Amino acid sequence: MSPFHIEYTLFYIGDYPLSFIELAGSLAGLLSVYWAARANIGTWPSGLVNIFFFFLLFYQTQLYSDMFLQLFFLITTVYGWRNWAQNKTEVGSLSIGQLTASKRYQYLLILVVASLLWGLLMSKIHLLLPTLFPEAAALPYPDACIAIASILATTLLALKKWESWILWVLVDALSVWVYFYKGLYVVGVEYIVFFFIAVYGLYSWRKKVEH
Repeated sequence: MSPFHIEYTLFYIGDYPLSFIELAGSLAGLLSVYWAARANIGTWPSGLVNIFFFFLLFYQTQLYSDMFLQLFFLITTVYGWRNWAQNKTEVGSLSIGQLTASKRYQYLLILVVASLLWGLLMSKIHLLLPTLFPEAAALPYPDACIAIASILATTLLALKKWESWILWVLVDALSVWVYFYKGLYVVGVEYIVFFFIAVYGLYSWRKKVEH
């Protein structure tokens, strides 16, 4: 069996079979989020590794919104890497800004509307494209909310806005429930760690914000 299949087990944690793609994606994701919270450019190359393995993982577990999300992450990771590289200070730190009040309301409206529309689409995707998606999407609306909030958070992260971490806190909290529900326990534990890193990132970036 290919190591890129979820049933390819590296070892067991108790009775839980840990696949290669779940472990590799989780480790790369932890490293990427740790570096993001520290405003370190290393968040982007490690993010590419995370994207590759999680794309495979989420397709095989019918979390299709999360799967499509990885394609967006690929684009924003390349953009973010380039943007951060061009805007480093002499000591390698980053200037951090904030959104206006009206922009915050715009992002909130986008989050709610886009999550509902995307969730509806994902709930029907096995009917629209049965060859590519033979099984119905799992938890289409919570998964859609994770995907849309992650898109918005990544966009704000690439733009170096501290509000990105508010969205990451939301994403991580919801993700813990979704991944434990789907039996992806290592990914679920990873997102518990992500949650606390996001809280730290929120506190750290907010302190550095430029007024």
